[in-house]
Amino acid sequence: MTYCVGLSLDRGLVFMSDTRTNAGVDNFSTTCKMHTFETPGERLITIMTAGNLATTQALISLLEERSKAAADRDPTILQVPSMFQAARLIGTTLREVIAESTNEGQMSDAGFQATLIVGGQIKGGPPRLFLVYPEGNFIEATEDSPFFQIGETKYGKPILVRTYDAGMSFSEAIKLLLVSFDSTVKANLSVGLPFDVLTYEKDSFRVDKRIRIEMDDPMYQSISTGWGDALRAAFDLLPSYEL
Repeated sequence: MTYCVGLSLDRGLVFMSDTRTNAGVDNFSTTCKMHTFETPGERLITIMTAGNLATTQALISLLEERSKAAADRDPTILQVPSMFQAARLIGTTLREVIAESTNEGQMSDAGFQATLIVGGQIKGGPPRLFLVYPEGNFIEATEDSPFFQIGETKYGKPILVRTYDAGMSFSEAIKLLLVSFDSTVKANLSVGLPFDVLTYEKDSFRVDKRIRIEMDDPMYQSISTGWGDALRAAFDLLPSYEL
């Protein structure tokens, strides 16, 4: 399983993904689920992946290969004129990868499914954030729905819904995401550290910061412990239900 979140803020975009993959309760490994396509000064596109690992690796490899290939493969992810067209191209490529896998003997495509968060900015347009489905179609984040989650979403959603503010700084947004991810890690063994984090400043057309947060990161440990203590303190302040 996986947990990835993309947030749209007034100042830009924030992405966070876990790195755990598993093939059974005793077979865990680590892999990066966050991928960037960048032309400094002109575009920055980030893709986060959840689902079948072979499918998502094939998708990213195909996008990378076609971005370096001959002109008959135009337009590529580094040439499309807008983020809408980028999401459309990525969705089409995902559908293509799933269809090719399905034709190799498996009757159902369920085992090859993948879901993506795609976000970034291309010069001439605003930062945009999309959720891409296995069928290749997609939806866009709005003021009413300013973030997307994929993978194991249910444990980390309540804190996002209650606390998100479009005016947050990047530091505040990362703190919020760490609480969301920490809640998910504690509830589900199939999500785990390290976490990959990327921030994108509006109109910069380059990665602002990209970091990997390990289990022993002092800020993560402080936030994890502090959040647990704060929840217990808040619980104690609530009135008991009188029978």
